[in-house]
Amino acid sequence: MSGTVIALIVLGVLALILYGLYVKVISTRNRALEALSSIDVQLRKRYDLLPNLLKLAQRYMDHERELLEEVTKLRSRFQETERPRTSEEASEHLGVIQALEGKLGRLMVQVEAYPDLKAEQPVQEAMTQFGEVEGHISAARRFYNSAVTDLNNLVQIFPTSTIARWVNVGEMPYYEVEEAAARQPVDVDDYMK
Repeated sequence: MSGTVIALIVLGVLALILYGLYVKVISTRNRALEALSSIDVQLRKRYDLLPNLLKLAQRYMDHERELLEEVTKLRSRFQETERPRTSEEASEHLGVIQALEGKLGRLMVQVEAYPDLKAEQPVQEAMTQFGEVEGHISAARRFYNSAVTDLNNLVQIFPTSTIARWVNVGEMPYYEVEEAAARQPVDVDDYMK
């Protein structure tokens, strides 16, 4: 075998290795974006339940109108956002989701505090469905964070980090609960003022 043939074989093998690494980076990024999309699917289910729950709750919670309006505005803002395609868009999208979740948690605490509201059959059914959707959202978050870990590892570790830079693939943020809110005990009296 001549030196030219050996050089061509080595170049071919290197090209195949680089292509394989490129495919791995792109497919991992796409898996992370798909995982974020699956969170959106579950959140949309949750938000489809919200109007009914808000209408039922509004009968009993007229003095909590500000919270109901904030939840409605955040829900609309979520629906207006497009499917994220970049790391930056994913960060912004997660910010909207987390703000809405904070308000929803506050709303659920208030709904729980109204025995007459809780006793209504439609509210009970809505709360049951809401609980099921919350479980699905939790699973989707875990899947997203796992996919982001895989992507971030590829983006940070050589040689795939070089390929990721070449194709403009960056790290994506983890889905995290706001630190202060996650560690504080819930006191219903704080929300009933």
